[in-house]
Amino acid sequence: MKNKPDQSFMKLWNLSFGFFGVQIAYALQSANISRIFATLGADPHSLSFFWILPPLMGILVQPLVGAASDRTWNRLGRRLPYLLLGAAVAVVVMCLLPNAGSFGLSVGGAMIFGFIALMFLDTSINMAMQSFKMLVGDQVNERQKGLAYSIQSFLCNAGSLVGYLAPITLTAIGVSNLAPIGQVPDAVTYSFYIGAAVLILCVIYSFATIREMPPKEYAEYHGITESQKEEKSGMLYLLRHAPKTFWTVGLVQFFCWAAFLYMWTYTPGAIADTVWGTTDTETEAYQTAGNWVGVLFAVQAVGSVLWAIVIPRFKNHKVIYALSLLLGAVGFISTLFITDKFVLFISFLLVGCAWAAMLALPFTILTNSISGKNMGTYLGLFNGTICVPQICAAALGGVILSLLGGRQISMLVLAGIFLVLGAICVSFVKETYPEVQDETVME
Repeated sequence: MKNKPDQSFMKLWNLSFGFFGVQIAYALQSANISRIFATLGADPHSLSFFWILPPLMGILVQPLVGAASDRTWNRLGRRLPYLLLGAAVAVVVMCLLPNAGSFGLSVGGAMIFGFIALMFLDTSINMAMQSFKMLVGDQVNERQKGLAYSIQSFLCNAGSLVGYLAPITLTAIGVSNLAPIGQVPDAVTYSFYIGAAVLILCVIYSFATIREMPPKEYAEYHGITESQKEEKSGMLYLLRHAPKTFWTVGLVQFFCWAAFLYMWTYTPGAIADTVWGTTDTETEAYQTAGNWVGVLFAVQAVGSVLWAIVIPRFKNHKVIYALSLLLGAVGFISTLFITDKFVLFISFLLVGCAWAAMLALPFTILTNSISGKNMGTYLGLFNGTICVPQICAAALGGVILSLLGGRQISMLVLAGIFLVLGAICVSFVKETYPEVQDETVME
């Protein structure tokens, strides 16, 4: 098997630059979905249910996309066609979703429309994200993967900054942050439009700068023989023979993504309650709090960018992984005791440390443990470790909120506890490499 050559920083940058545009879309979704549905009339105890369908679609679609792209090659490439499809759908939905309350529908109709739009948005964003993760796994050698995924994490968080700050920036220059009851403010709607435009430009850049390996070259660099090409490995077979790393990192992922699902769902209501002293979604104070959540999420992104620079300096992936999650746990739990909107910056800087680790380390550890032949399929299956915890957390969110007294800030404390459990589970992870996996399977 030929060794993949080292790549220049610029080539590594180009492999992930499109992540910038994709993450703007993801940040707009993360920071504003609960705000949008609350504005449409959703009860706080039912907010988490709006987050069930997106990861459910992700767990169905992502493995199929990964498996299909493993077997795809045309003039557009191997992974890039799926990036194009995902981005195209995302752009359309980003123009429709914030207008759910403006089409003259009833409250129930607007929520159903928004729910379906959210499903397509999350599915398309994940399809595009998955393409970039697979490109790094395909084209970067083991020595540079840590750097490559850290670059991806940096661009991801830079995109988050733009997405999170867009509504408050537009409000500052005069775009209305208020709207009739049941409708989304223009500051949010126009933010989604801008995000869609940037996403288009980033996809164009990706197609102009990325060269994917032709099938023969790909086989040489990943040690795929002619007989292996003919082998049909179904998803269930691959799951049964997945390296132990797949499952142990997946356990860490379970607690991490459940934690962040609760952050995205309950931060707007929690901050409106603890800092602005309101839970009334029709008040200006609530909408102001909604904008401030975007600022806090932007601070989280800054923390992630800074921490992404630190992560590659640690040779032991497990140590920095666990440390990052514990810092994030401190950030979440501290929100219970803070009522000053600026002091919350410290909390979300710490949360950003956990997010940076979640974006880079699981994929570095996993792609180092699997062979190139089924890279896309395994990454698609691995998306289940992102989707399943979100589905479970969303399904139980309303019940847990009631058990914790109905205050949404308690869900952020629970998110911190989940990150502590995730940090403990890092101790179960053992890093392996493809040749070790292959010997295990043969046995």
